Amino acid sequence: MVTPVRIASWDESAAALIDVASGRKPADVVVRSGRWVNVYSGEIIAETDIAIIAGRFAYVGPSAQHAIGPDTKIIEANGRYLMPGLCDAHMHVESGMVTATEFARAVIPHGTTSMFVDPHEIANVLGLDGVRLMHDEAAGLPVNMFVQVPGCVPSAPGLENAGASIGPADVAEAMRWPNIVGLGEMMNFPGVAASDPNMLGEIAATQRAGKTVGGHYASPDLGLPFHAYVAGGPADDHEGTRIEDAIARVRQGMRAMLRLGSAWYDVASQIKAVTERGLDPRNFILCTDDCHSGTLVNDGHMNRVVRHAIAQGLKPIIAIQMATLNTAQHFGMERELGAIAPGRRADLILTSDLATLPIELVMARGQVLAENGKLAVDIAPYAYPKNSRDTVHLGRATTGDDFVIPAPGNMASVEANVIGVIENQAPTQALVRRLPCANGRVEADVSLDVCHIAVVERHRATGRIANAFVSGFGYEKPCAIASTVAHDSHHVIVVGTSRADMAQAVNRLAEVGGGICMVSEGRELALVELPIAGLMSDERAEIVAVKAERVMQAMRACGCTLNNAFMQHSLLALVVIPELRISDIGLVDVRTFQPIPVLLPEATSSEAV
Repeated sequence: MVTPVRIASWDESAAALIDVASGRKPADVVVRSGRWVNVYSGEIIAETDIAIIAGRFAYVGPSAQHAIGPDTKIIEANGRYLMPGLCDAHMHVESGMVTATEFARAVIPHGTTSMFVDPHEIANVLGLDGVRLMHDEAAGLPVNMFVQVPGCVPSAPGLENAGASIGPADVAEAMRWPNIVGLGEMMNFPGVAASDPNMLGEIAATQRAGKTVGGHYASPDLGLPFHAYVAGGPADDHEGTRIEDAIARVRQGMRAMLRLGSAWYDVASQIKAVTERGLDPRNFILCTDDCHSGTLVNDGHMNRVVRHAIAQGLKPIIAIQMATLNTAQHFGMERELGAIAPGRRADLILTSDLATLPIELVMARGQVLAENGKLAVDIAPYAYPKNSRDTVHLGRATTGDDFVIPAPGNMASVEANVIGVIENQAPTQALVRRLPCANGRVEADVSLDVCHIAVVERHRATGRIANAFVSGFGYEKPCAIASTVAHDSHHVIVVGTSRADMAQAVNRLAEVGGGICMVSEGRELALVELPIAGLMSDERAEIVAVKAERVMQAMRACGCTLNNAFMQHSLLALVVIPELRISDIGLVDVRTFQPIPVLLPEATSSEAV
């Protein structure tokens, strides 16, 4: 097991840093003969040595022979690039379906050494206690995992019922915790724009603590509502999908966070603000937001995002700045992170190519944690307490009849509001489809790519179930997929073409304490158990990735062609991203933040059988 290196404050380590830099004391580690990726000057500086003591960089320059003693560990860079460890400026551990410890184990070999996490998923289930669990687990890791206090629990009060709530007093309390760096994404953008006292109270508590307010403006409207939101204090935003979104945010003094997650591909369109429009890249930051465990294990993490940004025409040094120095400056941590420079934490990557970014060695706080894609250490698991488990409370088993939408009168067909999935984007479309009726029930129609969708309340065993329709998954055979990962209130969300399969999948999740289950014609095709808050597994990330891939294979076997379809599935209950969503209270039009009926009123005038 690896013991995390405690990072002393500057005043505790200053004398040692100065002594090593001046040659009066030997370093703990010297990395020799590399090409220094200097994110401050934008240069690549050859024949550079680095001397490290007490987990921090003490000297960076030509020959560090003066810092080598008999016990100094020597690492030969052999002309490879010396890069700062990568930072993920905005992410949710729970999206990986693993604990913070397992998330770190998965991403360290990919070069991520600093993460800024918003645990609003576990907060929606367990409240501030869940945030404290994540905070304490993160503080014990050998890399930097900083925590933001979730600002919107629930994300849209009045439009959903979460398992817990967080308010201004909770935010003020958590701001005193040592590993808290700011307020999580302010998803209730209409509340901020309308001067909601709870939203402003949370922002005020954060600013009084001198910490960063995260943004989440998910509307395409860049008029007065956007300006009102910016005036409310959010300092960044990752919800842009267009070049005009990135430009508007930066012009208003925000940092534009460009995300590449497992299902969100928002870098290519927005990076043109830099590559084509010439905007100053210092206020652009790269992040992932949501990464599936399979992506983490098989494809990468922030190295994947940086490679993608470079492929879009960004110079490698600028892409690296967006994933290192820019992030550190944004969170007021420039003296700690984001660069290879004296006094900073010794978080370092060795790579032989800046464009393709093979991660050949990873150091954090002066310790070698990974080499050639493999962990070089083991990290002790974190023991989640009993009260973080057994969180799926349905009250009773569901049946196929729970997922019926009655047809009005004796109708042959009706028009229905339908959620339309947009591939590789978080927003949805508001569709209207004419659906057939049979035996007094409105039916899904696979020929129109329309499925049933439902949210089953799981926090208080109320038995409440909301039904609607969704399009875009492409299912062609009787099937259903249910999940207790249902951003952000995390009830059970289930999509299917068969009501019986929907009931079976939901009930299975109650049996195992949460997770993801895919059923077709009464047969269970795949299962991922997520016993911690119904969101995270206590198994290794590699095991979870295999199980999650079985879910993806099962979805494809039933006709789904979407890229990373489960991520799309899990966000259909997030009632702060336009246009249509479903919560435990019903179908919600996020353009107006109002519940709407599933069936159009005109349906009653349709021709009867």
